Amino acid sequence: MKILIIGSGGREHALAWKLSQEAEVLAAPGNPGIAELAQCFEIASNDFAGLEALCNREKPDLVVIGPEDPLIAGLADRIRGLGVPVFGPGRDGAALEGSKALSKELMVEAGIRTAAHQTFLEPETALYYSLQRIQEVGGVAVKASGAALGKGVVLCRTADEAEDAIQMMMVDQELGPAGATVVVEDLLVGFEFSLLSLCNGKEFWSLPVAQDYKRALDGDRGPNTGGMGTYSPVPAVSPALVAQTEADVVGPTLHALRARGIDYRGVLFTGLMVQGGQPYLLEYNVRFGDPETQSILQRMGPGLGAALVACALGEPIPEVPVLDQAAVTVVAASRGYPGAYRKGVPLSLPPAGDGVTIFQAGTNSVEGQLVTAGGRVLGVGAIGTDLAEARTRAYAWLEAADLEGLYFRRDIAAPETLA
Repeated sequence: MKILIIGSGGREHALAWKLSQEAEVLAAPGNPGIAELAQCFEIASNDFAGLEALCNREKPDLVVIGPEDPLIAGLADRIRGLGVPVFGPGRDGAALEGSKALSKELMVEAGIRTAAHQTFLEPETALYYSLQRIQEVGGVAVKASGAALGKGVVLCRTADEAEDAIQMMMVDQELGPAGATVVVEDLLVGFEFSLLSLCNGKEFWSLPVAQDYKRALDGDRGPNTGGMGTYSPVPAVSPALVAQTEADVVGPTLHALRARGIDYRGVLFTGLMVQGGQPYLLEYNVRFGDPETQSILQRMGPGLGAALVACALGEPIPEVPVLDQAAVTVVAASRGYPGAYRKGVPLSLPPAGDGVTIFQAGTNSVEGQLVTAGGRVLGVGAIGTDLAEARTRAYAWLEAADLEGLYFRRDIAAPETLA
């Protein structure tokens, strides 16, 4: 079996690492870490014509699209038009992530529990509503409707915070077109978890649950990022809670999509908040989460490739074994991220060691030298018999490595932070 992975980040490296254990893997454009596992082609994920030509030439048995932007722009439709199976929703399904306003409409239509919310096109009305809700319920989340690389959500408990968030998104347009429309929703209180479900258009099968850390600094301080670390399993999420989430959220979502004539074949990422023992849906993503995927795939047995092919073909999904082990991933990011940061800082990575896997994300190779090329540079993954052992292994590697110009949170999967 030949699988083409489209993308260049840590998520794609994790997919290449797992799928290369059971298939021949190609990648476009890939990164230096992926190049150790797969043949890479220097074709950007937004170069649709170049990717179509690559598919025609290499004839892969499956294409897996990693990032959200090409999915939202309709790349899966283009490649399916060539007769190539694709794991990833078409443009219509990808709108779940491309428009939070649309996704909220679908949640209401499907009867899925979510926070009270409204959608706004004008900053004045968004601010008026935000101040009203802060007074009544104590806080709001201001969300850019478009895809914003995980940085389009601001939690606001004061009038000043709400005004700053709306000014940043709608007036100053720091997130570009993604922030032209905003969704303002009541702030829920509880703990979050991420559930990723493989979908074949009608049925689904869920992967192990993971927990993400969005804030840049220890103690959940600092600005939101694309994710600074994850762990799996999540002790607070029982099998019964997963089953309830599947029944109340995942199943109704697929049913509502089918009612709209949308054949959703790919991964459905549901970001959830548990409040009062009930799961509330915060948002959808239409691709593998990053860095959730790094921790989840470290816990998976053989057979992921066959499951993805089945989804792409609309066939019954074979279950993939889940290994009896825990996984932790700690992200090492460029200093300054998620704000301005330097690129081109040389990297020298020591051997991974027992139970450790290094997933490259924002890296490049310049004349044979590995250098930084993005905000999140590495995902240091580790497995263990429990979270404590996995965490110890990940941080032991980080402490031994000379990662000049990078920083990382030191409390990923620490006991006091576990949900």
